[in-house]
Order: sequence, then structure tokens, then C-alpha cells
Amino acid sequence: MDLRQWWESLRQRWSRPETLGARGERLAAARYRRAGATILAMNWRAGKDEIDLVALEGRVLVFVEVKTRTAEHGGAGHAAVDERKRTALRRAAKAWLREIGGAPHWRFDIVEVLVCIDGSVRILQHRGEPLFGPRRF
Repeated sequence: MDLRQWWESLRQRWSRPETLGARGERLAAARYRRAGATILAMNWRAGKDEIDLVALEGRVLVFVEVKTRTAEHGGAGHAAVDERKRTALRRAAKAWLREIGGAPHWRFDIVEVLVCIDGSVRILQHRGEPLFGPRRF
């Protein structure tokens, strides 16, 4: 199999949105675990809203949105988190916090997972409140 055929098979395998997104979420969760975080939930839903990952880093609760792209389709994953998506994430986070009785320290992260043509994976993490404004709802 030459490089072109290999890339095509990789692209087809990863191009199905549920497969690509789920793989990216697993890779992001593994990265948080390696950094010492505990994953509390994956794909947690509150009505129609979803949080990809909920992690605990020490005493900080982290709500994570994961955006996975192939090198062929690329683009900045964090740019895909528009105002509509941010509103949905805030609603889901509010529901989580209501369910657990609140948390003194929390933040939102966006993790971009890029699958490259050579099969390698690059992960870029955007941490914290600049993406969502003040830490109050």
C-alpha cells in the first residue's frame, strides 16, 4: 500500500463524524488523565445540550469541549465554538453545577485534536475563562 492509499484508508476510517469525534474525545480524556485529572463524565447531557468531558483537576472542575479535525479538513477547532455553542455549553455546565450543588472553582477548556496525514495526532488545549468571559454564570 502506498502513502496515498494509506491516507485514503485512514481518511475514510476517520471521516465518519461519530468515529472522528469519539476518537478525539478519548484522546483528550487520556491527555487530562496523564496530567493527573480525574474524568468525571464523558458526553454528559442536560436536555439537548452536551459537555464532551467533565474533569477534576485538583479542586478545579473543568468543562471540556473537544473539536477533532483531519489535516485534510483542518481549520481551527476553537473557531467552531461559536456563540450558540458557548450558550449551550454554559446551559449544560449550569445543569451540572445544580446537580452537584455548585463548585467553588471551575473553568471551560477547548481541546483541538488534529489527525495528520502521517497518522500522528496533535492536541492543542485552550484553557480557561478568556474563551467564555467571567467565571460566573
